[in-house]
Amino acid sequence: MKLSEFSSYLQKLDEILFQLPDGSLVPKHFHITEIGKIQKDFIDCGGSLRHENKISFQLFSAGDHHHRLRPKKLTHIIELAQEKLQLPDAEIEVEYQGESILKYQLHFDGRRFLLVHTQTDCLAKDKCGIPTEKPRVKLSQLGATTCCIPNGNCC
Repeated sequence: MKLSEFSSYLQKLDEILFQLPDGSLVPKHFHITEIGKIQKDFIDCGGSLRHENKISFQLFSAGDHHHRLRPKKLTHIIELAQEKLQLPDAEIEVEYQGESILKYQLHFDGRRFLLVHTQTDCLAKDKCGIPTEKPRVKLSQLGATTCCIPNGNCC
């Protein structure tokens, strides 16, 4: 989800809820401790130069159980970050503390923001020899052996 989409959904909400992949909710007393701009320049395994821009939200839950971040306040924080950091309208990556710091993509179900697991992937499958899908092979093209025919003594 891009920052503009997030901001648009935020304006329609009375409360902010983040749901983890297991269905549980991030505690309602969460803080967004950082909004950042991530600019990543890298070489993929095929030797291609790549550029990536993301917006980072870091969620944190402390012991202040009465804290609630309201949509209007978060909108103000986002506007300040856009002004000070010159944020692009990029995809949001959410960091949240699990066993380690976990990174999630963000979706919306009409009421809650869904934290969706991210996955690593090869960006140069065509150069690395990684097939894009498992090749389909017809058994008839494999050729019959005496073992795999009736009365071939394979069983």
